[in-house]
Amino acid sequence: MSSLAFAYPGTPDTPVLRGVDLTLAPGERVAIVGESGSGKSTLLHLAAGLEHPGEGEVRLAGASLGALDEAGRTRLRRRVAGIVFQSFHLIPTLDARENVMLALELAGLPDDVPGRRARVAERRRRADAALAAVGLEGLGGRLPEALSGGEQQRVAIARALVHQPALILADEPTGNLDSVTGESVFSLLLEQVATHDSALLLVTHSAELAGRLDRIYTMRDGRLEGAARP
Repeated sequence: MSSLAFAYPGTPDTPVLRGVDLTLAPGERVAIVGESGSGKSTLLHLAAGLEHPGEGEVRLAGASLGALDEAGRTRLRRRVAGIVFQSFHLIPTLDARENVMLALELAGLPDDVPGRRARVAERRRRADAALAAVGLEGLGGRLPEALSGGEQQRVAIARALVHQPALILADEPTGNLDSVTGESVFSLLLEQVATHDSALLLVTHSAELAGRLDRIYTMRDGRLEGAARP
């Protein structure tokens, strides 16, 4: 990702991000801290191709998002990015396994298994393995409402990582959790990122969590300041 700039639609003279230049390498873990409204979430949305920069360029896994139409950006995002939201965003009518399987289906994976039944079976196998990796073995058949907040966030992490994305975008992934559960979820996220050698871009208000990553930036008034290595 590099040279990010964004203006709200209809207000091109009021940029949210200014002069942002950021690159993440495979396996690198970067934290963005800053006050609410400083542009942190906008940066994540740009990196995922959910919003469009008013100028500059966003590259994801070597592809320029500006050169793709909306459908192309969506396909790329589903294949190479994983997003962990603060509010989980699980589909309430799908059980934990089905929520994770949906990520594979949307990504078109597996793409090397012939036959619909075989593909569904493989998605189920991969989803169960992803849930087991986050400590939810045997809970795949439970609906989100039957899971605790920490368990729901673990499902969200499994969903984000099941397709082994090149980039993980995490927006306050422990913000709705108590300190003990939050620590468990954060450690799990780092472990899974290391396993898949994914790049991690984390937005957080926690200086303690940010200090465990490779680089820390502070977002102030739409600008990234002071890259630091803990």
